[in-house]
Amino acid sequence: MKKITSVLLVTMLLFTLTGCAGNPLSGGGIKPDSDGYANGRIGDKMVTTWFTFSVDSAYVTTEYEGYVPEDGNELLVVELTMKNTFNRSVPMFYDDFQAQWNDSADDAFAWPVEGASDLNENMLPDEYDLAVNQSRTGLLLYEVPAGNNDFSISFQEYYEDDSTGSLFFVYFTAEDRR
Repeated sequence: MKKITSVLLVTMLLFTLTGCAGNPLSGGGIKPDSDGYANGRIGDKMVTTWFTFSVDSAYVTTEYEGYVPEDGNELLVVELTMKNTFNRSVPMFYDDFQAQWNDSADDAFAWPVEGASDLNENMLPDEYDLAVNQSRTGLLLYEVPAGNNDFSISFQEYYEDDSTGSLFFVYFTAEDRR
């Protein structure tokens, strides 16, 4: 009887641990659903085909390291952490992560400011390789319309054959440092 009870308890524990794989609190991270979408919040680990990433913090400001946006815009500063989970280096580019905000306009999105890596060593470079098992944390800078605080950062998987994979969104309210 004790053996049967032990086997049942171990089996229940295994099913419980397996069921937590998609829970961000379990350490497994957030994976895309059957439709290919994954939604998270600040601090959630998003699991892509090649790497994991998280949006660690974000704030809006009127100036960053001497960079001033165009009239009517502000700056969104986003801190990201990525870790390569693939079996080879992953090429990364400044426009891999897009910012969105609530607006009725079709162009309610922005790519990071190209060349912002020249502002300081905390900015992610415009292009770099994320080596096998390498983690990297850095900042991305976006010009966004003034007055917004609610944003999302998205990442779309693109394959070598020009097909697309899953789409990841991280939603947040940016800290106000204006």
